[in-house]
Amino acid sequence: MTLPDVVPAASLALALYMLAWFAVSLVARRNDVADIAWGPGFVLVGAVALLHSDRTPRMVVLLLLVAVWGVRLSAHIYLRGRGRGEDPRYRRWREEWGRWVFLRSFFQVFMLQGALILVVAAPLLAVSAHDDGGFSPANAVGVAVWIFGFLFETVGDLQLARFLGSPDNRGKVMQRGLWRYTRHPNYFGEVTLWWGVFLVGISGRPEYLTALVGPLTITFLILRVSGIPMLERRREGDPEWEAYRRRTSAFLPLPPRREP
Repeated sequence: MTLPDVVPAASLALALYMLAWFAVSLVARRNDVADIAWGPGFVLVGAVALLHSDRTPRMVVLLLLVAVWGVRLSAHIYLRGRGRGEDPRYRRWREEWGRWVFLRSFFQVFMLQGALILVVAAPLLAVSAHDDGGFSPANAVGVAVWIFGFLFETVGDLQLARFLGSPDNRGKVMQRGLWRYTRHPNYFGEVTLWWGVFLVGISGRPEYLTALVGPLTITFLILRVSGIPMLERRREGDPEWEAYRRRTSAFLPLPPRREP
């Protein structure tokens, strides 16, 4: 199997998948359901890739890792938003787009997200097209990196949920546990596990270099586009947040800096 075989199949599956979620958003009248769709979208790509592969151990391991991450993340986002209004980011876009809200939601939220899923899932597609069936020490290291990233993200999410669940912490900034060492442990964990996915998928064949686009894209998105920058703009001007930002690493877990 080759990439020209599996990419069109994965693209069609994602287009139909995101179309279905767009329909859900119209019924629910909220575009933030796209966040719930993010994780399972990768599971869908992995399933399509598996069907177009020789079902090698490496492909099966990759699908299992992505499925565990995707289902966990989707469940977390759903439970976090249950009973609340639409995420402020999506609500603001809805207001700004005015009469074009349906068309722009379809393309700029749902179809764009489907395209990004396809790009970030490049390691899965590369393995389905070029897997030689072996399992190397680098792949084992990748599993370890994935486990570390997955646990870091999961623990960070649990710590934040517990903090926000207390009425005493309303309006306060989370600065405990993993959040003492990085302002975004969940984002650090997610980027790390995707580099683990890449390592699990590589072999000695040069075709696997195409898989690099996956972890590079998710790293860029989180560090420069829709992850850290967008989230932190909402806290600018808050004195507690500004003090926390000055002493705490934005991404990599590091010891807190001493304030002068």
